[in-house]
Amino acid sequence: MSAETAYDPSQTPTLTDESLEEARSLIGVDLRVRQWNHAATRDAIWHYAYGIGDDNPLWCDLEYGKQTKYGSTLAPPTFLDSCIMGQIAPKLRGIHWIYAGTEWHFFRPIYLNDEIFTKAKLVDAVWKYGGVVKRWIMQIGEVTYFNQKGELIARALRRMARVPRARAEGGMRYQKREAHQYSPEELAAIERDIDTEEVRGATPRYWEEVGVGDSLGHVVKGPLCITDMVCYYKGRGSPYLANEIAVRYRRRHPADAYIDRKTRAQGHPARGHAEPEMAQEAGMPGAYDLGSQRIAWVSHVLTNWMGDEGFLKKHGVSIRRPNIFGDTTWCKGVVTRKAVEDGEHLVECEVWAENQLGQRTAQGTSTIVLPSRD
Repeated sequence: MSAETAYDPSQTPTLTDESLEEARSLIGVDLRVRQWNHAATRDAIWHYAYGIGDDNPLWCDLEYGKQTKYGSTLAPPTFLDSCIMGQIAPKLRGIHWIYAGTEWHFFRPIYLNDEIFTKAKLVDAVWKYGGVVKRWIMQIGEVTYFNQKGELIARALRRMARVPRARAEGGMRYQKREAHQYSPEELAAIERDIDTEEVRGATPRYWEEVGVGDSLGHVVKGPLCITDMVCYYKGRGSPYLANEIAVRYRRRHPADAYIDRKTRAQGHPARGHAEPEMAQEAGMPGAYDLGSQRIAWVSHVLTNWMGDEGFLKKHGVSIRRPNIFGDTTWCKGVVTRKAVEDGEHLVECEVWAENQLGQRTAQGTSTIVLPSRD
């Protein structure tokens, strides 16, 4: 569907053989992005860290940060996700976005009061086949992040799946799933796992102490509810727009709209992250989390394990299946390789997220730089 074609949000467009050409049409073009956080202020860091459930004192305690080698509070690595709003997935009006994963490359820490500047462009788009959607398009966007000194902080390759909505031909249709009903024993086990989360903190984890096969421990998130989503939006930024601003946005971007079956009014498709009916309109099994949220959760187990002296160099995670309200997520990892490269003592890890049903909902690989006794 061309950009000039009138769009009716009550319709449900599908992908055609010509869709890939449209999806690739802006490759290499600098795209306009909307930032949420423009600086790593004390409040912005605190809101983000608490939004992902991470109260590490390196992010949240000013006096603690002053005693570290940095001499400052830092922001969690994935704080940068709060600095850019929207998907790097232009064109294909009316075709839904599903967050498919991100490959983060980090080059330096984010210090308290760093200003953050971003650049974004589309770098690729390809056909994909299989799963709950017979045919869909993956768009890959590159976002680079710089500080006020012009120093490169990080580069992220963000992957967005473009899938037709449930009522469209070839649309996504997950089977509806009710919230998990927990037994008292299951809830007690979740709390025990929360109580046994380990934060390495100021005690260095030396490269020489680590062995292939070592567990990274765990962090536990959930059972997921609307409060968790509100707290995450508070720190990361919200895909929603309110009141008059939302109306004006929908006039400019009519494809970014659903029709509410009860009120007949237009609403943003991101309502699927809070409302089951909107989620099922898109083809999801129920109201669901944000993919970036789960990637941040997985990074939490890494920063807990590596301690203040470690540095997360690379963090690549793919989203594999929906995480709906009522699900609990255990984030885990294991050391798969050790190496010394270019003077850095590296530890590579397999990381994943699994739910209360034993299903892996996200997985990937990460690389950490650890201090050496040498």
